Amino acid sequence: MERVSDPCGARRTLGRLLEAVLASRAEANAVFDILAVLQSEDQEEIQDAVRACSRLFGALLERGELFVGQLPPEETVMAGSQGATRKYKVWMRHRYQSCCNRLKELLAHPSFQVKELALSTLMKFVQLEGAHPLEKPKWEGNYLFPRQLFKSVVDGLLPLEEDHSLLLSQFREYLEHDDIRYHTMQAAANTVARVANGHPEVPLTFWNNVFTLLCAVSLPCQESGISNFYVKHAELSDKWKVTHLKEHRRAFQLMWLGFLKHKLPLSLCKKVLVIMHDSILPHLAQPSLMIDFLTRAYDIGGAISLLALNGLFILIHKHNLEYPDFYRKLYGLLDPSVFHVKYRARFFHLADLFLSSSHLPAYLVAAFAKRLSRLALTAPPEALLMVLPFICNLLRRHPACRVLVHRPRGPELDADPYDPDEEDPAKSRALESSLWELQALQQHYYPEVSKAASVINQVLSVPEVSIAPLLELTAFEIFERDLKKKKGSEAVPLEFIPARGLLGQRDDLCNQHFALS
Repeated sequence: MERVSDPCGARRTLGRLLEAVLASRAEANAVFDILAVLQSEDQEEIQDAVRACSRLFGALLERGELFVGQLPPEETVMAGSQGATRKYKVWMRHRYQSCCNRLKELLAHPSFQVKELALSTLMKFVQLEGAHPLEKPKWEGNYLFPRQLFKSVVDGLLPLEEDHSLLLSQFREYLEHDDIRYHTMQAAANTVARVANGHPEVPLTFWNNVFTLLCAVSLPCQESGISNFYVKHAELSDKWKVTHLKEHRRAFQLMWLGFLKHKLPLSLCKKVLVIMHDSILPHLAQPSLMIDFLTRAYDIGGAISLLALNGLFILIHKHNLEYPDFYRKLYGLLDPSVFHVKYRARFFHLADLFLSSSHLPAYLVAAFAKRLSRLALTAPPEALLMVLPFICNLLRRHPACRVLVHRPRGPELDADPYDPDEEDPAKSRALESSLWELQALQQHYYPEVSKAASVINQVLSVPEVSIAPLLELTAFEIFERDLKKKKGSEAVPLEFIPARGLLGQRDDLCNQHFALS
């Protein structure tokens, strides 16, 4: 085809070529001219060619003019003595394959408009191939889906070096269809295995692309939800795996396990752990298989361990998981940084649940109360307003630990038997100590903290104080709340010396060294 500088002229030329190919098999060679424009460097020309290919091969699929079955080599068929119709269908099927290969390459085009159009065209071909299969059924009622074509689409969505988050957000709309979601899970698992096994160093961009795709997969809660198919069928068969929720769960499980078994960057581990408890574990066929990943994450320490608590909580409470030394490791997470991390609210919510059982030994609860009291000495006010009621709730639940605040003669500060460096709460000797830290906090500069610490001076009420409203309290909220308080008529004592004169009093240090002139 001659190069036409006018975009409208090029579009009309493609239209004429398209009509000619569809009107007569004698004009089939014009397909080469249409495919050639797909190689253009001009963005508008490429989009026009993609639309032309969409119309052309969409019509040929619907007409049944592409070869059906295992595609033989083009040269063999053309040189043979087979009929003209068979030769035409084989030849055109090869052109269709070339078109799909080029469309997959265009998923990496610099222009997002080209990528988006290539994706929608490939997905149109997936739908048409599903309705008009290019493979022969192995038996009557066999479920057919264009797996190879769709696999190439998923491969194109997960490049090694390019961030495809925007294109993946466009692909999300197709995942609303049950068959697309099911085959996406299978194709993604295969792509991850192939890339991880073929590259000693997998780029972070690839893992981020995979995570974005996996996060977009959401399973229905009931079997009746499996009914929305992208590839239309006259009737759905119970013999097809794609129609059963348990098969979707199995594919979902294999996809996530195949992803998480690899050594992922810590930044990505955090993202996975954030969604683990509500977006992953509830949909797994066997949630207990996540124990390896969660225990590895829990052993890392820091924020990673805090986030792993959520998943472990579900496995322990709902799936009867036995985890040795769990409370010892939970105790080890209590350090000064726990009041400053992003996930502080989630950690203390879960810690409150783990320490809610009345069957826990007194020495264990005492160790947690003592460790938190010691950390409270350097905690910010917004954290103290949450952790002080937390400690008091522990004393309410476990009366045997109240000796920590009712010991007649507590130990001297320099002779406190509690060992803050001991990793094992059973050996920390917390039950022999006292919560003198709470008494010290009664002298805190912030009145609300002093008031909260003074609760231990009275008999602790039986009902616990809910810490839920305090979990996400911030310094900004405290400041705003104090600004809105109405001032009382009573005088507020302040510790300062009123200034006299611009430079202070006569004997002031500033007056001794400076003078206004």
